[in-house]
Amino acid sequence: MSTSLKNNHYLFTSESVGEGHPDKLCDQISDAILDYCISLDPDVHVACETFSTTDFILVGGEIGFQKQNIDFAELNANIEKIARKVAVDIGYTSQEVGLDGNNCIFMNRMHAQSADINQGVVGKGLDEYEGQQGAGDQGMMFGFACNETNALMPAPVYYSHQILLKANELRHNGTIKWLRPDAKSQITVEYDELHKPVRIDTVVVSHQHNPDVDYKTIKETIIEQIIKPVLEPTGLLDSNTKFFINPTGKFVTGGPDGDAGLTGRKIIVDTYGGMGRHGGGAFSGKDPSKVDRSAAYMARYIAKNIVAAKLADRAEVELAYAIGVPFPVSIMIETFGTEKVEHSKIVNAVKKVFDCTPAGIVKTLDLKKPIYQKTSNYGHFGREGFSWEQTDKIDLLKAELK
Repeated sequence: MSTSLKNNHYLFTSESVGEGHPDKLCDQISDAILDYCISLDPDVHVACETFSTTDFILVGGEIGFQKQNIDFAELNANIEKIARKVAVDIGYTSQEVGLDGNNCIFMNRMHAQSADINQGVVGKGLDEYEGQQGAGDQGMMFGFACNETNALMPAPVYYSHQILLKANELRHNGTIKWLRPDAKSQITVEYDELHKPVRIDTVVVSHQHNPDVDYKTIKETIIEQIIKPVLEPTGLLDSNTKFFINPTGKFVTGGPDGDAGLTGRKIIVDTYGGMGRHGGGAFSGKDPSKVDRSAAYMARYIAKNIVAAKLADRAEVELAYAIGVPFPVSIMIETFGTEKVEHSKIVNAVKKVFDCTPAGIVKTLDLKKPIYQKTSNYGHFGREGFSWEQTDKIDLLKAELK
């Protein structure tokens, strides 16, 4: 089905997935285990991966406690309890639904962190960096912000998240009793030549459901009780907006029974829906010494403050690191021609206001806390309650520009 667009208008599409999506189940388990380890030792180093398929959950990876009095038998017992609880809390309580969290097979293959990596992170690597926290890995991380939503997020991914948040609310409170945990959404937004959203062209929602509900009920309920309450207030729906609800006609088999899940496979859902670039590193299961996560949070923090300060309508920030090195090897800021002051002045102000060293990021954003399971659904960005979503550097940036 083709769409006729005005001159210089274009379509952009982003997706989201619900908490019951197999990959998101795994992200949540990895982050719940991370939170538990941080509660035992705020300086712990964790890289936890989770895999799930029919009747099976596997966790594996590395844990490096800095404390010496950890009871590892208790740790392993609690890791299993945590993984099962995450699945059950989502709604995976029977194999019929997609997984029985209480009774499925569970396997734990966590082990100690490499001493070679640990020495560089804790400042015991090369002599020239002695005593300074180094980056937990090499790589580049991106942050993005734009002024097309109140959350300073791109509209397609932001509204895709909001639809599934609404569906999740109505499933958990029993308003729509036939909804099951697995779900995906997708929104296509039409932009004008100034890169401003002018309408929503297409909405796609696929939601797992009980077998005894008919398709007409599913389609009408999802449109009227989930999609419209979220999207009508935006003013972007019109008579030509297309809705595709469970386009295969049936979505009973879902969760890990329908498709295997793995930590870190939804990195574009986790960030900007493809509107901003991504360095490739996943977030979930990684403690804040891993710059894949912490520097991506810092890059978002910087970009959001630039846009919130009205220094630019759109901003993208890249930070890059070398493993064991206690400072970024590069900082890049792109404002796509939307800057309101000289670009070089924005760059200089950012470098003075924000401490982008690995240690500085952890301190600035207060990341040594068990906050991570809450991040693992509906995007790590654009939701209130996280330190990297604050816009508390506006005055400092403006002061530097004066």
